[in-house]
Amino acid sequence: MGKPKNVVIAQSGGPTPVINNSLRGVIDACRVYGDRVGTVYAGYHGVEGILKEELLDLSAQSNEEISLLRTTPAAGSIGTCRYKLKKHQAEDFNRVVEVLKAHNIGYLFYIGGNDSMDTANKISIMAHEQGLELVATGVPKTIDNDVGDSEFKLIDHTPGYGSVARYWAFMVQNANEENAGSCPADPVLVLQAMGRKIGFIPAAARLADPYRQMPLQIYMAESKLKLEELAENVNKQLVESGRVIVVVGEGMDVGESGQVRDSFGHAQFGSSRTTVAQTVVNYLNSVGLKARGAARGQVPGTDQRGSVNFASPIDLDEAYKLGQKAVRIAMEEGSGYMSTILRKRGIIYDVYYDKVPLELVANSERTFPGQWITGNKTDVTDEFVNYAKPLIGEDWVSVPLVGGIMRFARLKRIFAEKKCKEYIPQAIR
Repeated sequence: MGKPKNVVIAQSGGPTPVINNSLRGVIDACRVYGDRVGTVYAGYHGVEGILKEELLDLSAQSNEEISLLRTTPAAGSIGTCRYKLKKHQAEDFNRVVEVLKAHNIGYLFYIGGNDSMDTANKISIMAHEQGLELVATGVPKTIDNDVGDSEFKLIDHTPGYGSVARYWAFMVQNANEENAGSCPADPVLVLQAMGRKIGFIPAAARLADPYRQMPLQIYMAESKLKLEELAENVNKQLVESGRVIVVVGEGMDVGESGQVRDSFGHAQFGSSRTTVAQTVVNYLNSVGLKARGAARGQVPGTDQRGSVNFASPIDLDEAYKLGQKAVRIAMEEGSGYMSTILRKRGIIYDVYYDKVPLELVANSERTFPGQWITGNKTDVTDEFVNYAKPLIGEDWVSVPLVGGIMRFARLKRIFAEKKCKEYIPQAIR
């Protein structure tokens, strides 16, 4: 047995309420392989931290703080980034390998979505080309549920989605109470959900009302309905029930909204000049409602992906096990894989954990199944409900409180001693 190799864990992209439990899963599993693993580091703020040689020492943290990662949401513990390693950035790739070599890194675990799997795959290839024996393994994460394929053969669902689906189930339940009470003045309530151009998040609104008793309409980007059609549908519902809740995906095409894009080229709708929800509200009020009062809008923000209060217990446990599985893959199968979760057939929800080549999921993009959208394109089918309902769980996650406020993990800012020259990443020079 050779000298133990050190580990770097990094994450990128938008966080989730359960991402730190995947991080904890990796850390805990690495301890099991103590004869092969030395120090466990985190790339502070993802690959940017590796480029800047900012390696947070996770092995130096107390057991209590590592345990508290379970119910610590979002990315505050080790940070995330939206820095893309592009093909032409040879200096960046060389720098990553230089830093990994300098710190005797033999294992890289990358937590993220499809772009992150692409980053892990590229680093793995470059490392081997430069003679570094590096085992690179991905851990899936994204609230959008767009990693993998549309046949659900590569991965059934991604950690983070179950919690944001739960968020929207509860959000719509509460919104329905508000709308029912205030409909004489505010008959239409428009809610905007995250999800860019894929509809899994807005579709989760249906979980609030699986038996279809609410006056609820769902508009996903895939529906491809125009504002005129939306207004017609809303007014028809107003005639029937006197009120309506409209959930729109942020990627719905409502014309120019002054979109801001990140380094991956993805639209950042929360940073755009005009929200989709406000555009819909303005349009409905301009053409007129077939009911007394006006349309109102609400745009939940990053709380969808950063609040542990709505975390699904199922999602939380699966995130942890995928982190553990990634370490087992790295130690027993070698480099170039992502840990994955697949659903067993049958009416009882049950899953198993496996692996899939990084190259298959790198920059892959699942689409929302067309057969899960109803014929009128304002709702989702029972098949979707049957798919998503088990993911939100049936209980509350217990978050420790100290002095009446939530007690999150607070990792000490202990960093590895720098061994390389200062470096500014190519894309931010």
